[in-house]
Amino acid sequence: MRFFGHFVPRKVMVLVGLEGLLVLAGLAIIFPLQSGAVGSAGLEELQLKVEMVVAAAVVVLSMAGMGLYDPGQITMRDGALMLSVRLALAMLAAAVGILTILAVVPVLTLEPGPLIAAMGAVFALMLLKRVAYQRVVASDRLKPRILTLGVGSRAAAVAEMQGENHRSEMPYVFLGYVATPTAHHVDVPADEVIHQQEGERLLDICRRHRADELVVAVRERRGQLPVRELLDCKLHEISVVDITGFLERERRHLRLDSLNTSSLVFGEGFRQDGVRTTVKRVFDILVSLALLLVTLPIMAVTALAIKMESPGPIFFCQQRIGLANEPYWLYKFRSMRQDAEKDGVPVWAQKDDDRVTRVGRVIRKLRIDELPQILNVLKGEMSFVGPRPERPLFVDRLSEEVPFYRARHTVPPGITGWAQICYPYGASIEDARQKLQYDLYYVKNHTFFLDLVILIRTVAVVLFGQGAR
Repeated sequence: MRFFGHFVPRKVMVLVGLEGLLVLAGLAIIFPLQSGAVGSAGLEELQLKVEMVVAAAVVVLSMAGMGLYDPGQITMRDGALMLSVRLALAMLAAAVGILTILAVVPVLTLEPGPLIAAMGAVFALMLLKRVAYQRVVASDRLKPRILTLGVGSRAAAVAEMQGENHRSEMPYVFLGYVATPTAHHVDVPADEVIHQQEGERLLDICRRHRADELVVAVRERRGQLPVRELLDCKLHEISVVDITGFLERERRHLRLDSLNTSSLVFGEGFRQDGVRTTVKRVFDILVSLALLLVTLPIMAVTALAIKMESPGPIFFCQQRIGLANEPYWLYKFRSMRQDAEKDGVPVWAQKDDDRVTRVGRVIRKLRIDELPQILNVLKGEMSFVGPRPERPLFVDRLSEEVPFYRARHTVPPGITGWAQICYPYGASIEDARQKLQYDLYYVKNHTFFLDLVILIRTVAVVLFGQGAR
């Protein structure tokens, strides 16, 4: 479902709501343990309840920061042990955050002792609830049932979910591919094809398979698309959706082989307005100043470590392409040897790249090498959230080989972005093509809410070292 312009999986929305209530139930242990809480005046009791709601929000945000609302964690793909670790870290981060607020704002009525006891109760409740919820999510009974109209390469994308190990982990039950009588070229498994017989209606096939939704994935539509039959399905409470919209909703990216220029021109999204730009810029300035103060000690230690390990400059400056295809100089901590590109030819970073220094491996894994880009954000050359900027040579090459590539330059480049948290580090044309699908989703749907989602999920990426090279 759409939430502030961003497609949020329904199971995530349900999970956040249920766990928010569960956290409040766990924090309710505070009330009888608070000194003087029983028999307190109505205003004091109301204040305590409001503080408990705020504390519950801090806990849910901490869980989001630990990646506990990512699809892979909802299905417990990493196992119960990793779930316990993430939950424990989330509770610890939440407790530290709430205790810090209590120290800064002395008029608050929450007491540290009962709060810590309540956090222990919340951890136990959450662990039990997650194990039970995983079984519910894995059940096919609550999932929508999907049929696909088409048997070509576009149709095959419906049954593929990037990062999923098998179909039981999909958020829907895939029923098969409906082949129209005029279909000839088949790019899908033959045993999953449902042949539409002469005189048989699409509605009859949908009803026979108890389908909730029909995804239209027919490439050639002129004279071959059964419009009246599709309308008949829609009028009989079967959702009909185009393959482009389906993939955008389910995968939160725009698949390149299902896009065309007209769908981008006449479709929703891709709005660039002054209010959105102003809010984003004000947020960038305020957060940049705050982060500079907080991270100065980390940057000082990093600079010293780089200088001690290898000769050369502490900072690494490199030209990148930013908003409106304008070049600018990007700042990073140097993580490679000084002669990493001694022949002057730009080279993508590779896995286990031998040009990376020992200090460089650590700061890359923790994303510390990106901290100097806060200066780029302050200067207005970058934003905290946006497509990752590329070098001019790569941009020229990718623009020739990847369709719609320059569309990512219609918003400011970012330190982190939707592609960075959804797709592993890329070092090839094919990786750039895959990441562009996520960048286009961001360009189309970017809002302040989506920026906050990306920033929160970036915390988990940094803490658990995902995607760094």
